[in-house]
Amino acid sequence: MKIDAHQHFWIYNSVRDSWIDERMKVIQKDFLPELLVPILEQHDIDGCIAVQADQSEEETQFLLDLASNNAVVKGVVGWVDLCADTIEERLAHFSKNKLFKGVRHIVQAEANDFMLGANFQHGISKLEQFGLTYDILIIPEQLPAAIALVQKFPKQQFVINHIAKPYIKDAKMDAWKDNMKALSKFPNVFCKLSGMVTEADWQNWTPEDFTKYMDVVFDAFGVNRIMYGSDWPVCLLAANYSGQLEVLKCYISRFSESEKANIMGNNAIKFYNLNPLNL
Repeated sequence: MKIDAHQHFWIYNSVRDSWIDERMKVIQKDFLPELLVPILEQHDIDGCIAVQADQSEEETQFLLDLASNNAVVKGVVGWVDLCADTIEERLAHFSKNKLFKGVRHIVQAEANDFMLGANFQHGISKLEQFGLTYDILIIPEQLPAAIALVQKFPKQQFVINHIAKPYIKDAKMDAWKDNMKALSKFPNVFCKLSGMVTEADWQNWTPEDFTKYMDVVFDAFGVNRIMYGSDWPVCLLAANYSGQLEVLKCYISRFSESEKANIMGNNAIKFYNLNPLNL
């Protein structure tokens, strides 16, 4: 079973989606499951995890509705206000839907110490009782805060999005490398091999640009805590679906079939506790 563990859907709204600037015209349009299904079928991928792109409960419900009506969507990582006094009530509300698997906040747009705030950590503390995961979306400067966060919550399941967005275009990696190794010491932390092409030179990247970064990730997390994610349609800024997938497939071509199966699906099924009856 192959799972794309990270992709997005939206009905494009120029006001709400103002982060999609003029450089990103290729994704200034609607992206819904009917566009993704034939792409997944072409690559023998059986399903996907839909991840929030807008910070609203309307977004969470939108994704859950899509998942309920499209069997290819195996789970949803939505958004709730983790800092709200009503966090437990909101998590209980969305958890009534078994397709609600986890929560994400766009921390990369926040201050570097955002995850150390008492209100945010109170919200994180409520996820475990509902069996929910947390997707960590950060930039390299926020890795020390991520380390402090996961150290405080050893039973909470975390996954790093986009290998913490290292500066691939500038070939920088020293501080990122050290912090990723430190973060990987916590067994409750997984890592998504996703979003790499958009951290490189969009027009001029080569597969070799990613090798040393994947070396770090595989050395740190191993084949049982890494999962594939396309970051479609955002990946279209720098590569089509085939192009971004080929980077990973070439890298893991020397791995055993069981190791490939873990990276390409089994780890995501385990992490997000996907229902076998829904696969």
